[in-house]
Amino acid sequence: MLLEAFDPQQFRENSETALAKLEKHLSDISIRGLELIEPLRLTQAARALMTTEHDKIAAFDEERLAGIIDLYVRTGIQVHSPGYMGRQFSGVVPLAGVIDFVSSVVNQPSSFYEAGQLPNAVERIMADELNRFIGWDPERFTMITTSGGSLANLTALLAARNEKLPGYWSQGGSAVRGQPRPAIAVGADVHYSVARAAGVLGIGDAQLVQLPLNRQQQICPGEVRATLEAAERQNLKVFCMVASAGSTSVGAFDPIDELADVAREKGIWLHIDGAHGASLLVSDTLRDRLRGIEKADSLTWDAHKMMFVPAPCTMLFYRNKETALSAFRQKASYVFDEEPDVYTAFDSGGKNFECTKRPMIMTLWALWAIYGRALFAEKIEYLCQLTEEAYGVVRADPDFETLHRPEANILCFRYHPADLENRLGRRVEKKDVHHLQIAIRNRIKFEGNFFISKVNVDGVAALRVVMMNHQITGEHFRMLLSEIKRTAQDLLDGEEGTEKA
Repeated sequence: MLLEAFDPQQFRENSETALAKLEKHLSDISIRGLELIEPLRLTQAARALMTTEHDKIAAFDEERLAGIIDLYVRTGIQVHSPGYMGRQFSGVVPLAGVIDFVSSVVNQPSSFYEAGQLPNAVERIMADELNRFIGWDPERFTMITTSGGSLANLTALLAARNEKLPGYWSQGGSAVRGQPRPAIAVGADVHYSVARAAGVLGIGDAQLVQLPLNRQQQICPGEVRATLEAAERQNLKVFCMVASAGSTSVGAFDPIDELADVAREKGIWLHIDGAHGASLLVSDTLRDRLRGIEKADSLTWDAHKMMFVPAPCTMLFYRNKETALSAFRQKASYVFDEEPDVYTAFDSGGKNFECTKRPMIMTLWALWAIYGRALFAEKIEYLCQLTEEAYGVVRADPDFETLHRPEANILCFRYHPADLENRLGRRVEKKDVHHLQIAIRNRIKFEGNFFISKVNVDGVAALRVVMMNHQITGEHFRMLLSEIKRTAQDLLDGEEGTEKA
């Protein structure tokens, strides 16, 4: 039975079972959202699929495998459906899933060249390919992959801290005792991973200097200098500024060009969290959203968002490759070679937190190698165009309130009809609007036709759609708005959706 579990023929049969079910799954383009199952019931269903044999290896059960795959596919977010407009991860290009399948079987960790030769080689290739759109000196920049944008942001901030505060790595906070407290300047809408990183690095989230935002939720460049100078008067030393290229909440792009000039003037490291929006660089028509990116010191770029590959696949770029080496400083004879050679020059283990990491770059490289840039550019352009169309539809409907003009593929809006005060029978307060949006979103999620998300904008909840599926059309979005209206009317008729909800 041990040998049977590793048998190549059985592997082929298992794979064919999975492929048949996945082909059916990909062929289903019906409108569906999320089938949300109560956790206890799902746990029971999962346990029912487990063998009861505990003393010896159980015989393979084809029906059990089929049941596991069916349950897995059915209970997840339906990222390939036109009803899915809720999150920033997408349905993958199917070929990427095939390459990820190969990676899982050959199992080559990629932090060191000798363990994953091709992944390390093509990491360099993709770095060169994508740097053509960033614009850094080809001889001086570098790129590493990390498991997610949060880890990339942490790593970049660690490199920035060690570069600007050289003694901090070895001596900790005592290295700056008696000096201004280290601080990081961020937009008020920065991703929460940056605040977490500040805590992990020993900076403390109390030392996050918030840069004011404009109505488009972008950092106001005209107020940055005054905010930094105010921080200096509070005995803070800002060593790093973090700007967003496609913020998580509304998809806003901070003015990188202007921020870079301020950062350079004050000797501050500029990191761009482009986890979502950096992919717009591959589009000739959208690249200008990141104007000035060549002036930044580091850039986080999630390929598992707008490059449509399996998660995680994050790339962390540095303008100066020497600074990448400053993030971590350890000696470990079991992995780090004392005598570097042509092979170890491709190792990335010394530049990232992970010793063992998946060869995540393989999925992106395979798509780039086979289809080229245009596959990504055309899909991204379509999704951004679709979101702009959706914005026009919402803006033209008096029952809705638009909150921003989309810069990419994220749109936030509120259901706020003119007669809401009459419907409630009293003066409308912010909390009424807030609770109504949350109630609408939750009801739609539970009904399972569409999946959307919500976010607080200026302290009040908003409905949020993220266009990640090229099979979504303007008609699908209009259907969603109709469902939102129907849901809201049902909630208001039932005196729900306000503070009682």
